[in-house]
Amino acid sequence: MADTMQFDLVAPERNLMSVSVREVRLPGENGDLSAMPGHTPAIVNLRPGLVTVVDDQGAEHQFAISGGFAEINNESISLLAEIGRKREDMDQDAFDEMMRAAQRKKKAAEQKEQQSGAEEVVAAAAKLLADMEALGTHIGLSANSSTVPD
Repeated sequence: MADTMQFDLVAPERNLMSVSVREVRLPGENGDLSAMPGHTPAIVNLRPGLVTVVDDQGAEHQFAISGGFAEINNESISLLAEIGRKREDMDQDAFDEMMRAAQRKKKAAEQKEQQSGAEEVVAAAAKLLADMEALGTHIGLSANSSTVPD
């Protein structure tokens, strides 16, 4: 078994990272997990949180994501993030952008619920918003300044 695997992190605006890695720690929708070379193939839905990448030299890199999914196989991980930023690039403005996107999803889900009774959609959107707030708290940013106007 090899001791590294290929990792690619892509967000809509650009490719954030493409390197050989020892480990990737992911904020899974059903709980956090680590993927290493030889991992069982899986597709994992991701919640907002920090992705930690340990490169082939042992250096750690962190990225804040708003959600997405990761495709894991024996030799590689491809992560497609809805919104992704390097941890050091996360400032209040970038976090506000991510919070507004989560708030818009919740508002759209509430409107859909009123039309069709889709309570589970609203619950998922509320969880997304709560996870975004928790991400902000974890990295020292405030969720209070990023509200969506009615």
